[in-house]
Amino acid sequence: MSWEMAGVRTIFIFAIIAATYHLRPLGLSGLRSAALGLALALFFVYFEIRLERASLKRLIGAAIGSILGILGALMISHLLNVTQLDRNAVSFLQIVLLLLMAYTGLVLGANKGDLLNLAALGGLFSAELKPKKNYKILDTSVIIDGRVADVCETSFVDGILIIPQFVLRELQLVADSSDPLKRNRGRRGLDILHRMQKMANIQVQIVEEDFPQMRDVDMKLIELAKLYEGKIVTNDFNLNKVAQLQGLPVLNINELANALKPVVLPGEIMRVFILKEGKEYNQGVAYLDDGTMVVVDNAKKMISKTIDISVTSVLQTTAGKMIFGKYDERRVVEVAQSSQ
Repeated sequence: MSWEMAGVRTIFIFAIIAATYHLRPLGLSGLRSAALGLALALFFVYFEIRLERASLKRLIGAAIGSILGILGALMISHLLNVTQLDRNAVSFLQIVLLLLMAYTGLVLGANKGDLLNLAALGGLFSAELKPKKNYKILDTSVIIDGRVADVCETSFVDGILIIPQFVLRELQLVADSSDPLKRNRGRRGLDILHRMQKMANIQVQIVEEDFPQMRDVDMKLIELAKLYEGKIVTNDFNLNKVAQLQGLPVLNINELANALKPVVLPGEIMRVFILKEGKEYNQGVAYLDDGTMVVVDNAKKMISKTIDISVTSVLQTTAGKMIFGKYDERRVVEVAQSSQ
């Protein structure tokens, strides 16, 4: 909140207090009138802050719903006037109907306001068509993983990175754990956050919103994503699935890493370093720079050597991609000579 807005709200509060103190509504004394004015002013300021967070679609939907509710209440009130009911009972029913239908129309209209298509109204609401802030909400797993910082450094990530306070608390609990492995992972996550805060090309924002009625951190992240209309950045498989079931966009760093792995086709020649022996007879195992496992037949005797292999097949698994190849010294030499 800017200082100008805070000043305007302060002046408004004092103006309401002065007006009620001077007018003395309901026959109250000066002190009680001032207290009533303060209560009304705080209620109006709270209502204005809540409206400020609402989208234009929700405001239009709430206005249309409340107007329709009031019109319906007036029609029913007109019918009540021609009945033989007691006048006091009719007046009471009219007031109750007016409040009930106006409130119902307001709530239903606000909830259904997101279905409005403001683009159909031309440039009348062009301000709403401007790009909204692009929020990305980080969970604990992706912070500890650390690769998100490398992605941010490449400027492929735009918008504002949101770090909730409940995620920071969870990260601190991991960093204070008695288990050395967990403690190191937690401290690594805190270091990653410090590193990201120092990057000039991204904006990191720590938010205070919490959902005390929910104890599970994953559900809090989902509710926060709904509140900010942002995307969840995670490595958690379960959180990924739950968020997608609720229609929330998810950015999974593991899926991004798998998508960026090099594409190889059967028959291609590639150079690998045989690191260890494979599970099957006469197999060797190598790894690419991105961690992709390469299983090579006839390469057991080539351990600790860099060789050229011929790709035989590529297997995509839930854990990632695996490449199968074959080492044939005569075939590799022939292919190399023909390519030259």
